[in-house]
Amino acid sequence: MRQKLPKLLVTGGAGFIASTFVRKAVDNGYRVTVVDKLTYAGDLTRLQPVKNKITFYKTDIIRAPKLNDIIKKERPSVIFHFAAETHVDRSLLDVSPFIATNIQGTATLIDLARQHRVPRFIHISTDEVYGEIPQGAFTESSPLHPNNPYSSTKAAADFLIQAAVRAHKFPAIIVRPSNNYGPWQYPEKLVPVVLLKALNGQKIPVYGEGQQMREWLHVSDCVEALFLVLNKGRVGEIYNVGSHITKKNIETVRAILNLLGKPHSLIQFVKDRPGHDIRYSLNADKIRDLGWEPRIAFEEGMQTTAAWAVDHYPWLSHKLKFLQSYWKKIYHPR
Repeated sequence: MRQKLPKLLVTGGAGFIASTFVRKAVDNGYRVTVVDKLTYAGDLTRLQPVKNKITFYKTDIIRAPKLNDIIKKERPSVIFHFAAETHVDRSLLDVSPFIATNIQGTATLIDLARQHRVPRFIHISTDEVYGEIPQGAFTESSPLHPNNPYSSTKAAADFLIQAAVRAHKFPAIIVRPSNNYGPWQYPEKLVPVVLLKALNGQKIPVYGEGQQMREWLHVSDCVEALFLVLNKGRVGEIYNVGSHITKKNIETVRAILNLLGKPHSLIQFVKDRPGHDIRYSLNADKIRDLGWEPRIAFEEGMQTTAAWAVDHYPWLSHKLKFLQSYWKKIYHPR
């Protein structure tokens, strides 16, 4: 007899990584409830293939009474907490929504999950909580040293969860992935910004001289790691999810332009982001010991992502009207 799968509640489920997780969860037979505020970065189009197979609630995770009713009604076995404000540049312009969602929202979820005795809570954090590392790689025991408002609020959420684990034996696991990319990513992060601007023949902003180094992880590999944590992860533990594929930003930009057949002359170096971390790198031995390995090479992942962008150009271009004024605020030619 097939074992009954746990019921999942996914916060921020209309976001980039979370929607990929939700689609995969439904395909794997999980019952899924999605909670999402549907901010500018949330989009139900991402969930279109599974819309009739999930339960969806539009609400803000800081609204404790509404969230309480949802958890009480749905009775999830596992909460996957993806919901977050995630973009560094926006946090530098206005940190208040990051404090509200990333800190207060997480605190609200912890309280409600404890109140309803939810058996498992998996929090999706980020490698950025560690800060930058000129050489080597961060392990799960490395101290947190966030260097921007976004990563500071994510680190605060991690600390709240760790405190609940220690003080209340809260059954939580923290996952810290490296830079994700892939289909359906909102065009404010590097890869989709390059794709959208290149397809439009626009200048592509690159901070500083593009020497910042990032560890690139295809979103489908990240999602596979999350399912492994769900099934084999230990409560109270932290798991880094990194690919060991580290590239300078300028290398990534040039690779995408080559895939699209666009000239490198589109690159425009702009004033660097304040406090910009120079390098991220994760030691992911702990999750590899559980049996996970990234499957998608950088070249393959970027090629399929670029092909997706061409096929889904209307979706990307629809975001332009929301992005033009924002880009003017953050990209300033040197």
